[in-house]
Amino acid sequence: MSNSLNGKLGNLVSAGGGKIHTGPFGSQLHASDYVPKGIPCIMPANMKNNRVDLSNIAFITELDAKRLSKYIVKENDIVYSRRGDVTQKALIRKHEEGYFCGTGCLLLRPGKKFDARFLTHYLSTQKIQNWIVSQAVGATMPNLNTGILSSIPFHGPEKAEQERIANVLSAIEEKIELNNRINAELEAMAKTLYDYWFVQFDFPDANGKPYKTSGGKLVYNTALKREIPEGWNDSSLVDIAIFTNGIACQKYYPTGSEPTYKVIKIREFSSGFDDSSESVHQGVPEKVVVNDGDILFSWSATLDVKLWTGGKGALNQHIFKVTSDSYPKTFYYFEVLKYLEYFKMVAELRKTTMGHITKDHLIASRISLPPKELIQAIDAKLSPMLSKIIINNQQNTKLAKLRDWLLPMLMNGQVTVK
Repeated sequence: MSNSLNGKLGNLVSAGGGKIHTGPFGSQLHASDYVPKGIPCIMPANMKNNRVDLSNIAFITELDAKRLSKYIVKENDIVYSRRGDVTQKALIRKHEEGYFCGTGCLLLRPGKKFDARFLTHYLSTQKIQNWIVSQAVGATMPNLNTGILSSIPFHGPEKAEQERIANVLSAIEEKIELNNRINAELEAMAKTLYDYWFVQFDFPDANGKPYKTSGGKLVYNTALKREIPEGWNDSSLVDIAIFTNGIACQKYYPTGSEPTYKVIKIREFSSGFDDSSESVHQGVPEKVVVNDGDILFSWSATLDVKLWTGGKGALNQHIFKVTSDSYPKTFYYFEVLKYLEYFKMVAELRKTTMGHITKDHLIASRISLPPKELIQAIDAKLSPMLSKIIINNQQNTKLAKLRDWLLPMLMNGQVTVK
C-alpha cells in the first residue's frame, strides 16, 4: 500500500485538526428536556448500518442545542455508541448536519488526514471491531471512552487513496440504500392501498367509484361490533391462514458434513443470517423450511411480521410461518399486520419474562372478510409490489456480501483501486 499513514487514531485526527470528545452527560441534558419536535438527538439506538436511523429519535429544543453547541454534529463527523454495543456508529451526512450528539455517545471529527467514509469503513473491519471490544471497560456492560477511541491503531493509505477506495465502497452502499428507500415507498404504497380498500371500505364499487364515499351500504356486524360493507363476513386469522410454528432444532444439529440450513431465530428474524447463526441438517420437516417471499410472524419477544428475504433457512420456535391454501399472500400478510398492535397489547398485559401470544389469540381474532373476487382484485395490484421488494432485498444481500468481501482487502492493500 503506497503512501501509508500510520499511528494512533487520536494523534492522526489531532494532526489533521480534528477531535474526539465525549457527548453530553446526563447532568447536562435530562429526560425532561426532550420535546416532540426540534433538533434530532442521536442516541446509540439511532445508529444502524453506519447511518443515523430516525426511527424513534428524540428531539431537543433549539435553546438547548445552542446551550450545548459543542455537541452539534457536522457533515463527516462519526458518532460512536459509548455503552453496550461499542462497535455501533453513524457517519453524519450533509442532510444530518446540525443534529445533536446525544448522551451515551462519543463524537469523532476525523480532520484533514482522513476521508470520513474511508475511516468509517476502516473502523467497521472485523479486526478493528474486535480490538475495540477487547479494550472496552466494564464487567456487566462494555463502555467506550475517548482514550480507547484515540488509541485505535491505524495503518492505511493517505487521503487521496482513501477517497478512491471510499468511492467504490460507497457506490455499493448507496445502491443498497436506494433499494431500501424504494422498498420503503413500495411498502407504504401497498399499505395505503390496502387500508383504503379494506379498512376505509373505499374499494372500487361496480361503477369503479369508492364504495363507502359513494354511499355503499354498510351493515352492523355483531361479532366485529362495527359496520362492514354489505356482503362481507367476519372471520378469524386461522380461517384465512395456516400458522406453522418452528421447531426445537437441537435434534437436527448436523453430525458431519451433510448439507445444512441456517436457523431463523429471533435474532436472525430481525437482522438476517451471519457467521454465528446455528445450522441444522436438511432433514428438518419441510413445513419449517423457509424461502424468500415467505411471511413470518415472531409470536414471542419482538412480535413482528416480515416478508422474509434472507435466503433459505429452517424456522426455530417462537416464529410462525404464515401460509394459506385459500387466499393470496398479500391478503393474510396485511391482515396479520393490521392485528399486530392488538397482539402487542395482549402480550404486554400477560407479560412475565417475555411477551408472547398463542394460537388461542389467533383463534379469538376477528377480522372482516371481503368477497374473494375483491381479495383477488387487490392482490393483482399488491403482488407486483411485494415481488419488487423481494428482488431488491435479494440484490442488497448480494451487494452486502460483495462489500464485506472487498472491505478487508481494500483496507490492507490486497486490492487497489485504479
